[in-house]
Amino acid sequence: MLYSLFETQHLLLGPWRHAAEAARGWFGHPFSPLSYSPLARRISASSDLFLRVTQRFEKPAWNIADAEIEVALEKPFCRLIHFRQNREKDRKVLLVAPLSGHHATLLRDTVRSLLPEHEVWVTDWMDARMVPLAAGPFHFADYVDYVREFITLLTDPGRPRLNVISVCQPTVPVLCALALMAQAGEPNPPRTMVMMGGPIDARRSPTSVNNLATRKPYSWFEQNLIQRVPQKYPGFMRRVYPGFLQHLGFVAMNPDRHLSAHWEYFNHLLAGDGDSADKHRDFYDEYNAVLDLPAEYYLDTVKAVFQDFALPKGRMFVREQLVRPAAIRDTALLTIEGELDDISGNGQTEAAHLLCLSIPRERREHHIAAGAGHYGIFAGRRWRENVYPRVRDFIRKNS
Repeated sequence: MLYSLFETQHLLLGPWRHAAEAARGWFGHPFSPLSYSPLARRISASSDLFLRVTQRFEKPAWNIADAEIEVALEKPFCRLIHFRQNREKDRKVLLVAPLSGHHATLLRDTVRSLLPEHEVWVTDWMDARMVPLAAGPFHFADYVDYVREFITLLTDPGRPRLNVISVCQPTVPVLCALALMAQAGEPNPPRTMVMMGGPIDARRSPTSVNNLATRKPYSWFEQNLIQRVPQKYPGFMRRVYPGFLQHLGFVAMNPDRHLSAHWEYFNHLLAGDGDSADKHRDFYDEYNAVLDLPAEYYLDTVKAVFQDFALPKGRMFVREQLVRPAAIRDTALLTIEGELDDISGNGQTEAAHLLCLSIPRERREHHIAAGAGHYGIFAGRRWRENVYPRVRDFIRKNS
């Protein structure tokens, strides 16, 4: 019902959006006589802001120069994409993007930094509302299976060894996948695993995200947040955690910051500061583009990671098999946290070191990015100047 109401609200805004778009053209286009009236810039800026606030944002393009994107493997809920360039690099990287509301393009800056020295593959997760119901459910265990399959595909004894980077939410299923592969004695394990800002042990330095999961029972999440996909989409009747609810949650964490950003955007438009306005658009085009999560995966993650703390307690099972991270011996570990991360608190990712004690101490490192929030550890200036050099040097040293 809630999803249908959301769609109806978007349709009802249609006439208002058409009016705002017309007003923006009449009062903002330099060839329009109305653009020279005293209130023209204010009316144009107000119309532009209204359109931005009510817009439905689609998945952004990767926009990575000098790289051709090819699909290495396509699964119902994910495409493994490869950024092909003119020459093959000495080191391979599987970048596991989060399935937590945003598209994999959120890691565009991460990919750009890696490409000069690495062959890069990225997990490009599908919007669950676009996956037909006939494709079946997608659980936490399926995520782990996908990661194992991707690692196996990219593991070629005749080519450079693989390095795995997981950002935020996938640190847990990636660690499970590598542990299960080690337990099975699979050959040629990845040379390194880099885990960035993830909830390996969500009991440490709990954030508002963690507190919500512990305050509410599992039944509350299932009854209040899970919706059926409306009829207009290929995934009609699939149970999902809608992207628009996730987006509301993102905004609710820092409402004053977002309100100030939009007010500043309005003032940039009034002042004719196009460069600053473009920076706002670039950020929010990505931030506002969200996808629906499969309900099974979302609920499994809430239960196992944020309520039961199954992995750090040694009680994580995947397809009835106990996950034992101590089985990992031949893969070096680097954990990275942002000093100001308000999504995955300090110590949550570092906890991987206590679980992976069989990895020699000289092949394990931890790094705290000074002054970086959650997004700063994989995008922006702090990522490029502080975090990426650490990741690059760690991969060089251990691969």
